[in-house]
Amino acid sequence: MKKTGAWLTRYALEQIGVTHTFGIPGFHNTAIYTELQRSDTITPSLVTHEASAAFMADAISRTTRSIGTLLIIPGAGVTHAASGIGEAFLGGIPMLVIAGGIDYQTNHRFQRQDIDHRALLTPITKATYLVEHLSDIVPTIFEAYRTAIEGEPGPVFVEIPVNLQTLSIDNGTLPVFDGHRITPPLDMAAIELAAERLAKAEHPGLLIGWGAREASESIQALATHLNAPVATTLQGLSVFPARHPLHTGMGFGPAAVPAAQHAFANCDCLLAIATRFSEIPTGNYGLSMPETLIHVDINPAVFNANYPAELTLLGDAADVVAALTEAIKKHVPTSPPDNTLSTKIATDKRIYLADWQKQSSKRVNPARFFTALRQHMPDDALVACDDGNHMFLAAELLPIHHPGGFICPGDFNAMGYGVPAANALKMAHPQSTVIGLVGDAAMMMTGMEALTASKYQLGVIYCLFNDGEVSGEIRQLPGQGTQMIKLGEADWVSFAHAVGCEYVAIEDNGDIESALETAFSLAMENRPVMIDILIDYSRQSAFSEGIRATRPKHFAYPSKAKMFARALKEKIIG
Repeated sequence: MKKTGAWLTRYALEQIGVTHTFGIPGFHNTAIYTELQRSDTITPSLVTHEASAAFMADAISRTTRSIGTLLIIPGAGVTHAASGIGEAFLGGIPMLVIAGGIDYQTNHRFQRQDIDHRALLTPITKATYLVEHLSDIVPTIFEAYRTAIEGEPGPVFVEIPVNLQTLSIDNGTLPVFDGHRITPPLDMAAIELAAERLAKAEHPGLLIGWGAREASESIQALATHLNAPVATTLQGLSVFPARHPLHTGMGFGPAAVPAAQHAFANCDCLLAIATRFSEIPTGNYGLSMPETLIHVDINPAVFNANYPAELTLLGDAADVVAALTEAIKKHVPTSPPDNTLSTKIATDKRIYLADWQKQSSKRVNPARFFTALRQHMPDDALVACDDGNHMFLAAELLPIHHPGGFICPGDFNAMGYGVPAANALKMAHPQSTVIGLVGDAAMMMTGMEALTASKYQLGVIYCLFNDGEVSGEIRQLPGQGTQMIKLGEADWVSFAHAVGCEYVAIEDNGDIESALETAFSLAMENRPVMIDILIDYSRQSAFSEGIRATRPKHFAYPSKAKMFARALKEKIIG
């Protein structure tokens, strides 16, 4: 029986387990959308902007077994989506980007949306593909999917020309996708040597990144066996549960909370799993490495890039941790737990939170809000956090207990992530409580996607951190002027109602509890809710304060002198 190119595309996506696609239909992809509407396993979702589609696909990949998939038009559809694709690329998130293409059979030049998409996307994808023959659609999508998920994951791009989508071919017996994932073989000799180093260490510690999320339980067991403190990267916040007694927080250097700084003060052997030691996790490269660094990653290119390692272990985090744990048990026998370290961590956390909560102003205290939000959230709630001041405050003040329960932008720092990502979480996990943490500047970028939540009746709670400024990065630099950070006055009440959201306001600390009760109740009725929080940013996170000190160290002396001169001038005369 003959099948069209659109049908073959649908078949391939069903074979690799795609559950959701995001995008906007147009001339160049309508045939594929028509086929997807006939699928029993794939739900195509219309969005308001392709950047949102990419952020939503990102969220699907991070929190489900399916690969997040875009179905977009060429030209502007691709360029609009590029921010989300770049976010996935630097974050190591698998993503399948499918775009319709121009008609390559015609001899006409200057067709609409005719650009070299592959050249455009090569820097922010693992691979790009142009399907030239109808029979290549299925094997190309299979190959693209494997490329996206194997090794260090990342986005891939497939262009399917419009002329192929409606053509038919007798494809014979269709290939069936072999879902077996190939991972690198383990170097057992190196793992044994790493186990010996950890066993001999007096104060071992662990630093965990997002790529270790499938190894969460094994890492908890390993940390407990070694009685070693655990810090995470920003992306890795939800890999290690915050309620574990050895959890210390994000990072461990000058930009970390006191619990982490104290717990790692004497660390003599660091086991770093699935982290590239990039700018954010290191607090702008402010970490001081212990005498022994053991680095685990599936991408060999990250080894010794910023910090030299004594030992490197190549492989999937889950495989390496399982083998390493078994090897360590031979060297370190199980012993009665020593609670000295965990007690100190708990005390430091309690003091830090109490110090935050005593901050007083006419606006909303971040610690008081996050503490109340945590009390209302079930353990398995899912949080999508946008970039901004609130992201680093959430990392320090909102404990995450569920593996994969917190997602946010990483090294690409793409604002506008929060609202669309929260929508996707609710689509993929309809029974879960879903919270979006969004700054007012980011809401101005992709807030229209709340209309998508209204359309699909998604009971998402958007926490809007309203300070009237776009100031996160600027306030981390001493002596930088703030003339350009003031946002326009937004009528958030009208905006919420215009996009179909319920509106709740928190003007001071006294409003927090009742507002959260109302918002959670409304969300249970499958109604999106916007909580407008007049947030107090007068105190910075430990991270922001830390990098404010470390960043100038990387500048040349003349730039450093000018920066501090400006800072002194601002302090004296304002």
